[in-house]
Amino acid sequence: MSLENIELRGEVESYVESHLLPIKPSHTHAYDNSTKNGLPMIAVSPVQGQFISMLAKLGGARNILEVGTLGGYSSIWFAEAVHGKGKVTSIEIDEHNRQVAIDNLQHAGVKVPEEVEPILGAGLDVLPKLVAEIQEGKREPFDFVFIDADWDNQWNYFDYGVKVARGKGSVVYVDNVVREMFESGVVGNEEREKDACDLVAKVGRDDRVDSVVLQTVGAKSYDGFLMALVK
Repeated sequence: MSLENIELRGEVESYVESHLLPIKPSHTHAYDNSTKNGLPMIAVSPVQGQFISMLAKLGGARNILEVGTLGGYSSIWFAEAVHGKGKVTSIEIDEHNRQVAIDNLQHAGVKVPEEVEPILGAGLDVLPKLVAEIQEGKREPFDFVFIDADWDNQWNYFDYGVKVARGKGSVVYVDNVVREMFESGVVGNEEREKDACDLVAKVGRDDRVDSVVLQTVGAKSYDGFLMALVK
């Protein structure tokens, strides 16, 4: 297949959505309501939502942690993945975003905070508290950690993701890794930023995990994610 066909990525994604992803009003509402309330359209796409939900199901995840709630679109996908057997905990630094997410979750029939617990606060403030709660037996560790927040702190988020994980077989997933590699100059022709976070190199030296980066292409852009399996 010629790389020229990459120009058709939008058509491919539309075709896939029309045949493999039945329209869910709760998902459509989350997108529309987020836009209406001024949130940036940087949530995962429907195809990506289906993918991360399937990953969680494949791993039998019961407790999921999300760093970066935004409008709760991915939270809805995760809530569907663990419905009836677990819980999603999501961290959001912006109070307005969190309230929009709560509205979207409740519109989707998700119980807040019983099924999804949106915690207001900066990731690096909340994550140490989660570690302490897990160590004290007040909170279950996490089977799946999804990181989709500010890039400057991605290594710290990843490090905490491993710390709050249940143990062997748990997954830590970091979104938008390939895009950030290019934008920060870690890879490609852009001048490298002085304090650029080379997450891939740091994870590669982390003997707590086995990891891989997969490049992706879709209607939104060319990008990719890092996925790590806790040893």
